[in-house]
Amino acid sequence: MVRALYRWFKAVGYLMTGQLDSARRTLDSNPHVMAAKYDDVIREKTARIHQYKQAVAGLIAQQEGKLQKIKALTDEVGRLEDLKAGALAKAKKRVEELKAAGKPLEAIHTDEDYLRCQTAFKDFSGTLAEKQARIDELEEHIGEYSKRVAEHKVQLQSLMREIDQIKAEKTDAVADVITAREEKEVADTLAGIAKDGAAEELQRMRQLRNELKAEARVSKELAGTDSRAQEADFLEYARKDQSKNEFDALIGLAAEADGVKTSVPQEKPESALPE
Repeated sequence: MVRALYRWFKAVGYLMTGQLDSARRTLDSNPHVMAAKYDDVIREKTARIHQYKQAVAGLIAQQEGKLQKIKALTDEVGRLEDLKAGALAKAKKRVEELKAAGKPLEAIHTDEDYLRCQTAFKDFSGTLAEKQARIDELEEHIGEYSKRVAEHKVQLQSLMREIDQIKAEKTDAVADVITAREEKEVADTLAGIAKDGAAEELQRMRQLRNELKAEARVSKELAGTDSRAQEADFLEYARKDQSKNEFDALIGLAAEADGVKTSVPQEKPESALPE
């Protein structure tokens, strides 16, 4: 029992699915529905392309941010180079002063100003190396961003061309559907498969015309107008025929017209008397 109910519900499901598929196919074959579906696809793809553009714009923004960082680091490197050169120049000047004062090498290396210039030079050199390494890293990242952005731009151009193709396909598809439907209706009508609305209307008009003519004929017969018209026609024909006969009689053609020859009656011969 349970299996039978299951099979019944399953069959009903198949039936409903088939009806839904048939109804969907009928709707999808409508030119207006097809055009609307193409519009939905175009809108969806356009929205995705817009999101894609936003993502690419984000990459470009990051690339530009890194370029700004490189610019700032480059300015910082220039300043550190100047500071490094200044510390070196000041250290040289201090060494010359100490040498002029006759200070030995050990005293020069332990001089406070010399040590301060040396420490500053080392700090500037270390910071400068870090800044330069950061610049190199950023430049590498920018190169990667540039490559990725170029690839995404090519992909975006391909997607835009695809949308243009879909728009053209939409026009062709709708035109093909309309043409196919018209051709099918014409072919089915000629083959007697389908019913043409115009042909049905014409047939109804012809039937109505015949019915109205029949009703008028019946009405004439019932009212006696038809028999009176026939009698009047007969009387007119008789009048014309009598007038023609009278004229033929006056001119001596009546007998010939009737196929009778005019002849003088002959006297019967007298029978011979007996002697």
